[in-house]
Amino acid sequence: MKTNVEQVIEIGSVELDGHAQAIRLRTYRPPLKRGALPVIFFFHGGGFVKGAPEQADAICSQLAAKVEALVVSVGYSLAPEFPFPTALCDGYRAVQWVVTNARPLCADVKRMAVAGHDAGGNLAAGLAAMVRDQAVFRFSAQALLAPLLDPSMTRIADLGSDINPDMHAEECASGYRAYLPFVSNRLHPYAAPIESRRLKGLPAAFIASAENDLMHVEAEKYAAELIAAGVPTTVTRYGKVAHNELASRQEVLADVATFFNRVFGATSERS
Repeated sequence: MKTNVEQVIEIGSVELDGHAQAIRLRTYRPPLKRGALPVIFFFHGGGFVKGAPEQADAICSQLAAKVEALVVSVGYSLAPEFPFPTALCDGYRAVQWVVTNARPLCADVKRMAVAGHDAGGNLAAGLAAMVRDQAVFRFSAQALLAPLLDPSMTRIADLGSDINPDMHAEECASGYRAYLPFVSNRLHPYAAPIESRRLKGLPAAFIASAENDLMHVEAEKYAAELIAAGVPTTVTRYGKVAHNELASRQEVLADVATFFNRVFGATSERS
């Protein structure tokens, strides 16, 4: 059943050529306002091997409403059939498509951001670095929700015997093996953001970690590395929340929306 927010958001679908196959974008537009809308690109979770844009309908609709933004959920190619860097390049092509079609989309390409949950957080972080390095356009912000950033899986939390996590280390390792079948890629800064030694110049970050998530250590470590590199970064650990449920929690969505509104507002003032 759709929420009231989802009912007032205009949801569309676009197919375009991806890196290796056709991909689908799902767009979320709030009731028409005057002027161009900021853009948020969202990457769903699923451990690199499963998932679809529709699973992010709730979070994308709420972000579209709370930020008054055009939200684009990227239906990226899935591993193991399409390993790294296919999904990442799909995301890059999605951004290129929006930039090329900014006028008919009423999109403000000076105010763009990227976000993702789980494996989508990995893709969002990798794309932020890729755009910094290779594009003429820029992201103003990134929001990473329980992101998977460490293919080495050497930074795993000890949750104690009382906590039964909703994502186990074996499941995470299997996803990494599918996405990164070549060991050499597991240190690539676009695939393993936490291993990157070149973080300066990345967009402002909001990183959400979940207390009952085995992977919350790597998210918080990455936030610390961003801060040390001079990247404006907010990191919040949400208590008694598990990995998979983080992206659906209202307090998390409210904090992400507040972050994007603050950054987009500052970007608008500088334009």
